[in-house]
Parts: sequence; C-alpha cells; structure tokens
Amino acid sequence: MHKTINSTEFRKMILVGAKQLELNRAKVDALNVFPVPDGDTGTNMSLTMQSAVRELTACQSNGFSEVCNSISKGALKGARGNSGVILSQILKGICSVVGKCEKEVDTKTFAKAMEAGTKVAYGAVAVPKEGTILTVIRMMSEHAVKVAGKKKVFEEFFADVIAEGEKALALTPQLLPVLKKAGVVDSGGVGLMTIIKGFASELTGEEVVDSVMEVDTGASESDFGDNSSIINMDLGEIEYAYCTEFFIINLKKSTTLSAIDRLRERLLAIGDSVICIGDLELVKVHVHTNQPGKALTYALELGELDRPKIENMLEQNRQMKAKMEAEKKEMGMLAICTGAGLSDIFRDLSVDGIIEGGQTMNPSANDIAQAAQKINAEHIFVFPNNKNIILAAEQAKNLVENKNLHVIPTKNVPQGFAAALEFNPEVSAEENKTNMIHALDNVKAGQVTYAVRNTSLNGFSIKEGDIIGLDDKKVLAKSQSVDETVIKLIAKMKEESHQMITLYYGDEVKEEEAAALCETIAEKYPDCDVDFHNGGQSVYYYVLSLE
Repeated sequence: MHKTINSTEFRKMILVGAKQLELNRAKVDALNVFPVPDGDTGTNMSLTMQSAVRELTACQSNGFSEVCNSISKGALKGARGNSGVILSQILKGICSVVGKCEKEVDTKTFAKAMEAGTKVAYGAVAVPKEGTILTVIRMMSEHAVKVAGKKKVFEEFFADVIAEGEKALALTPQLLPVLKKAGVVDSGGVGLMTIIKGFASELTGEEVVDSVMEVDTGASESDFGDNSSIINMDLGEIEYAYCTEFFIINLKKSTTLSAIDRLRERLLAIGDSVICIGDLELVKVHVHTNQPGKALTYALELGELDRPKIENMLEQNRQMKAKMEAEKKEMGMLAICTGAGLSDIFRDLSVDGIIEGGQTMNPSANDIAQAAQKINAEHIFVFPNNKNIILAAEQAKNLVENKNLHVIPTKNVPQGFAAALEFNPEVSAEENKTNMIHALDNVKAGQVTYAVRNTSLNGFSIKEGDIIGLDDKKVLAKSQSVDETVIKLIAKMKEESHQMITLYYGDEVKEEEAAALCETIAEKYPDCDVDFHNGGQSVYYYVLSLE
C-alpha cells in the first residue's frame, strides 16, 4: 500500500497511463455521436501522451522537478487536436504542483495537483464547455480535494476518485444534448479516465500487457511542426521578410511569466504572426519580421536559444511566383477523401490536388485553403465529399487571394467522382460549376460499416458488431453479414432511373469477395451495369454509388 509516491513511481504512472490509453485508443476513437468507428479523440490523446513519454524517457534525472518538466514539455510539444491540447494542460497543471516536491507526494498534494490541472485546462479554453473532458477532470479534482484527508492510501484514494470520474462521465450526456441523443458519453472524458486508471493500476500492481505502440506522427525533429497555418502563402507583396522561429531554453532565474508576456508584446511591435507560448521551462517563439536579429536579442534576455531557424520569405516568394507564372492554368480541381484507391481514381479523373481526410478527420478551412493555394490555377473546384466539410470549404474562400474557389457541395465520394467527370477545360468556370452541381442529382451513395455499440436509431435496434448500411442521412439496413447488408441497402436506395451500380471496396475486403458480391447484385438487377473498384478506405467495407 502506498501512502506516498516518489518520483520513480510517478514516472511509472505516466508510462502505464500512456500504455493503457494506447491499448484502448480505438475504443475511445469509436465514441463519436454516430455508431460508426470514425472518431479520433483517442488517437490525438495517445499521440500527446506518447510525446510526453518520449521526453520523459530521455530524462536522465529522477528528481521530481526534472521528471515533471519532461512530462510538461513533451505534452506541450506533442499536443494534437482539442482533446490533446486540453490533456497537455491538465498534465502541465498536475506537474506544476508535483514538480515542487523534493522526495515524496501524499494524497493531499496529489489532490492539489489535480486541482491545478483543472484550473490550467479551463484557462486554456476560450469558452469552456461542460459535458466534456473538462467536466470529468473538474469533478474528479473537486472530489479528490474533499477525500484526500481521509483517503491517505493512494490505492484507496484513486479508487474513490475514479468512482467519481465514472459519475462525471455518466453525467456528460445530460450536459451535452448531442451525446444524450446518440447514447454515448464524452470520448475525451473516457480517454482521461483511461489514463487515471493506468495511474492506479501501476500502484496496485495490475499488469498492463502490450506496450505503447510507436506511431509515426510525421513531425520533424524540430518540433515546430508545419507552420503552414501561419505562413502567408500569398504571392503578392509581403510586409515582413523573415520567418523566424526558435525555442528559449534554460531560462534565467530572473525571468518571470510577465517577462514572457512582455516578449510577446515586443515581438508584435516588430512583426506579425507572433506565437509566444510556454512557461519558465520552455518557450516556443514564431514571428514574421524584418528584424530577426532583434527578435533573437530580445529572447536572449530571457534565456538560451535553441534550434533557431530564419527563412527568407521574399526569396521563397520570388521562386514560387516564377514557377507558378510559368505553369499557371485557368482551372483546377481539389478533392478530399481517404483511401489510396479513391485517391487514385480522383487522379485518373485529372484532379490536381488530394487532401487526406473525410469522416475520420475533417480538414480545416485553412488546410483546404493551403491545398488550393498549391494548385496553380485561377479557378479551383473543391469537392468536400462529406457534408461536415462543406462549410469549412466555403470558409476557405476567404483565406486565399488571387484565386477563385468554387465549392461543389459533394456530400460523398461518388458525388465527387460525378462532379469531376463533368469537368471540361474547353468551357468557362461558371459553366463547369453549373454542370458539376447538376451532376450531383444523378448520384445516390451509401456506406456499409459496423456498429461499435448498442443503440436504437432510425427504427433499428442495433447491437455492437451489427453490419449497418447508411445513406447520407440515416441507417437504412442492418444484418450480421456485409454482403447481406449491401444487398438490403441497394434495395432501399435503388430507383427505376438508376442504370449503374458501383461498389468501392475498403481495405478489409478482398478483391475476390467484391467480385463475387458484384455477380450476385448483377443477377438481382439485370437491367443495371454493376462494377467494383478498390477504394482502400478504412472503416467502411463498401461505398456504393447508384446512378
């Protein structure tokens, strides 16, 4: 039994919490508001934890201060998505208290650490929303402070706090109507609870099988990531010539948080696109300026510089402008989809750019704008291929200059294919747009996947593992068989005017299985041409198109 924990045990708690989350990542991902496995909360939180683990593993010291600094720094560097950012702030708050301890931490101190984690996390969100991970950490930390005086053994303390966390999770559907309607609890809260349960299991000695899976995040060693969200890709005149980036490390003892705020103000006075975030252990800085030397000099007043990078955006602009002017065309196309096969089909249809994304990961307006900026054409037709991406595509229009974005409101990939097929470089952009939009009316699309939980929806009593068929609005079919669900779905969707049925099979379906299913469908509908293609998409066994 543990009445206190030392830094070695705290280190192990973080490692086991990360393992537990990775082992349950897919389950957390599946907790979205529709019963299909296409969430990514678990993945974002796991990537954040793995970044903290990597930094912690590299830490040679076993002092609380150094261990906590590594955890906070790693989580900050690797934070992904809203859930990952909030998790990084929870860890930062916890570490801000635990890191001040010299030898051991008792339950009262850990309760205060959880309270600090709550405060930092709430402070990181402009408009905190209850019914989310924030509610779960708040209720747990409030309960922790109340019971820490009585629950002096950590095993009992965590058991009590976890029980309160389960109550908080159960409350989330009451606080967020969308969760209640779908019959699920908040996925971020589940991810947090998984980590806390990992903390507890390390102390109780429960073995966690498997290990944290190495995930290639695509991030560079610089840890700055892709600055495309802040670098102005406009090829016109730019006010500030140098993109300047660096970390400030080993901050001076005289440096205060207000000094970091003053640095931000000084950077704003000499440039724009300023990012200046961090704490007294690590500060990350980005600024566009004509005086990079000044920016570095200001930073040196706070501490040491690490990995400075200065890029001449004027020269980049000149080179890019020259290349684009040489290759510029009147019209281009941009599509959003997931699956190598689907991407290849779009390329075969002369689509210029593909953004990896869809139901699993919705690209932002800025992602779409940047992809459009890379297409060297005056008019660009954008195929969102998902109803949740159409609005972001419309907003992207305001983020590009010297280009005209025409959003074709495709709600699925088959509509995207139909629109791309209508492209004619010999007619005007407006005529192309009109033809593309009209083409959407001739396509009906469906998807076949599996249910990840029990629920009642659209008149169906759905059980976990059922194979379900959907159109863009609701569940239309279910069974225990993929092929049977496909056939039922087609029967629900098919109209007399349809002459072609096309199946795009996913990465879990074999080519021979798709071929056999197509033969069955062709026999059932001899008046239709039936075809199949490798889509390569995850989550969905088949995407169907009826035209």
